[in-house]
This record gives sequence, C-alpha cells and structure tokens, in this order.
Amino acid sequence: MTSITNTSGLGYSSSQPTLPSGTAQAEAASQFETFLKMLTTQIKNQDPLNPMEGTEFAVQLATFSGVEQQVQTNLLLKQLLQGSGGGELGRLSDWIGREVRTSAPVWFDRSPLTLQIDGVANAEAMTLVTLDEQGNEILRESIGLGSGEVDWQGKRANGELLPAGLYSFRVEATKDGEVLSTRNVGAYTRVTGVELAADGARLVLLGGGVATVEDISALRE
Repeated sequence: MTSITNTSGLGYSSSQPTLPSGTAQAEAASQFETFLKMLTTQIKNQDPLNPMEGTEFAVQLATFSGVEQQVQTNLLLKQLLQGSGGGELGRLSDWIGREVRTSAPVWFDRSPLTLQIDGVANAEAMTLVTLDEQGNEILRESIGLGSGEVDWQGKRANGELLPAGLYSFRVEATKDGEVLSTRNVGAYTRVTGVELAADGARLVLLGGGVATVEDISALRE
C-alpha cells in the first residue's frame, strides 16, 4: 500500500517521490543486461586451473540480483504513480489539510461536528440517527424539517457526551408514523492523508477513518 500523509498542521503541501527519467531507466536496464553478459562470458572463459573463487562468484551474483531488483522497483513505482490510481493519488494529495463532507464514519473528539441536513418533501417529522463505528444505532434525536448545516453536539438526552470515536449519521423522514425515506447524512472532517489500496485511492481522515471519493459530497478549506 502506498500512502501520502501529512501531520504537521494546516495548509500542508505534499509531494510525490522523484522517479528516474525514461533515459535513466533505460540506462539502468542496459547496465543490467551488460552485467549479465559479462558475468556469463567470465564464467565460460575462466581458467579451469584457477577457477573463480566461490565467494567472489557469490558477490557477483548478489550484485546481479541487486541491479535486477532496482530496475524492477523503478519500473513498478513508475507504473503505480502514472496509472489511473497513481494519478488519482497525486490529485487527492492536494486535499490533505482540507475538510471534506462525507457519509463515511468521522472522528468525534467530543467537540461539535458540522452536519449537512437535507429536508424531505411531505415529511411531518425528521429524526437524526447516530451510528457507532460498527454501524450500531446509539442515539436518535428529533430535528426540524428544514435544510442546512447544523452543529451536532454528541449529547445524550441527559446531557452526557458520547465517548470519543468514529460515528456516522442518517436521517429518517416520517409521515403519519410511516418512514418516507432514510438518507445518509454528510459530516465535515479533516483529511490527514491519502493512500492507494487495491481498490483505488482512499482519503485518510482525522482519527483514522477512511473514505473513497464516492463518499465525498463537498470540499472546503
């Protein structure tokens, strides 16, 4: 897994590793082939009465293996960062230090979180449902019928704060006691890094949460 992470604070910048140019890679590959030919020729033409020492042969083989591995590593890294996933990785690295609105679980440090609530036509009541990291329902709160950003305090009915942790949210809209719709609610959180997993690039969020681009509905400083 390849990752880009910045933990120094706001307004960070990130950079990708410097890759060898195409010329440099071609030279490395050429040196690799030349080395192989020289080693093969040396073995074929060594003096039968004074053959190459085993230790010397082992050293040359180790050198040969190191050159091969370096060439393969450079090629693999180039493919990784120039492929579709790598391009997305570089683009998303610009999001580090900014806030995104996501329906994925976000970190609650016992300070208010900003949620985006969207109204539902014909609804008579709306309930905000809070889920823990495992997706278990832990809190239900009646909210207004309007739309807009609200500050979620993370408090139970008795005023007790929920413990710090990862939480996600959804809204249930009802009419005449019947549920009209259930929608995920986006919450704002900070991006602390980007990683490239087997299924593509993912954002690393404050507190260790992760989100795909599909989970993001807004971006702000």
